[in-house]
Amino acid sequence: MEAQWVAQRAALRCLALQHPEWTRPQLALAVGASLSFVNKWLKRFREADPTDLQVLFSRSRARHTPPAPPDLRLVQRIIEIRTAPPENLQRTPGPRTILYSLKRDADLQAQGLVPPTSTRTIWKSLRKLGFILDPSEPTRKPLEPREPLQEIQMDFKDATTVPADPEGKRQHVVEVLNFVDAGTSILLSAQPHADFHAETALDAVVSFLRQYGLPPMRTFDRDPRWVGSASGRDFPSALRRFLLCLGIQPNICPPRRPDKNCYVERYHRSYSQECLQVYRPTTLQEVREVTEQFMHHYNEQRPHQGRSCKDQPPRVAFPTLPKLPPVPETSDPDRWLESLHGQAFARRIGSDGCVDVDLEPYYIKRALAGQQIVLLVNAPDSLFEVYQDTTLIRQVPIKGLHGDILPFDRYVTLIKQEARSEQRRLMMSGRSFRQLRLWA
Repeated sequence: MEAQWVAQRAALRCLALQHPEWTRPQLALAVGASLSFVNKWLKRFREADPTDLQVLFSRSRARHTPPAPPDLRLVQRIIEIRTAPPENLQRTPGPRTILYSLKRDADLQAQGLVPPTSTRTIWKSLRKLGFILDPSEPTRKPLEPREPLQEIQMDFKDATTVPADPEGKRQHVVEVLNFVDAGTSILLSAQPHADFHAETALDAVVSFLRQYGLPPMRTFDRDPRWVGSASGRDFPSALRRFLLCLGIQPNICPPRRPDKNCYVERYHRSYSQECLQVYRPTTLQEVREVTEQFMHHYNEQRPHQGRSCKDQPPRVAFPTLPKLPPVPETSDPDRWLESLHGQAFARRIGSDGCVDVDLEPYYIKRALAGQQIVLLVNAPDSLFEVYQDTTLIRQVPIKGLHGDILPFDRYVTLIKQEARSEQRRLMMSGRSFRQLRLWA
């Protein structure tokens, strides 16, 4: 816009020099501007040298002198209103409220003091006196660097280029489960699937562990396929129990915090922009093919700007990876209970003398119906210690435990069955919610 104005002003000066006999309305008509525009700029041209080009540019509208400071009596009154609000105002007044009070102040009117015309003067006075503090600058701390294969982040990525099935799934027709190492940014595994649910997702995790071994930590978000349904269950989901039984710490991201799963989330952006949106696969087989090609390109050829890779492909920066402990031959299916030792569940005893914990009924005492109790987890003894106030009234064994060491393959089959049961409960809860919406 400034360039157009400069051209218009230059045309006006040129016409004024070439045709000094033209009237100002004629000049305005020739350059397509208003009469006031012509009057203002002809005056500026007369005051400047005819060869000066700087005169064609706009002048700054900033003040040349600072504004006059407000009257000290006015500032004192602002402080009084701020510290002792008038008219029974039960809150700390802000600049707008103070300005409203100043306009109604009889003492200021008697002294002939004019209140400010805007709240900016009041705001500046309060800020200068320390009544309004500047917001503190956010402190950003970089993430602590991880050692290779110490933390594996995993998440689902929807292959959005695959069209919906008119007779089947309308969304998430094909998803890719990606595993990224936080210490090296290496894409360790990418598994496309047309039906990821709690059981198939767990099966993908088992396949990864068989290939790479047991990392100390697994990070994932609060996807129901990972953490289970939020209603009804008190104990960890099947995946979390599986990881705990293998000695892997499940690191669940807080709600709405994808930055806690940042390495795999950043990979998803590259995967979407440089693979899916380029090749646009439309079937599961095509997704598998382009994903396998991109995995090789990402790890072996594509320079990575991450802190650990230093503008090298991840596999070039880390040609060898440490060996992780392999999956065990046997597993204790009740080891996960150790993570709940000391946890308490508050319950109210029903009319039948029972309470429910993790969808299992526990009989306490019919005579205590309606009373509030606390069930404290005693993991070494595999039981609940039942307290009423501070009195231990009963000890009940925790249900659903196995009590025996199982072969690893047998334990995997068992935990996949539990994941399948979680998926059925999740589907039933979603169906019930939809029915309630229809009935409403």
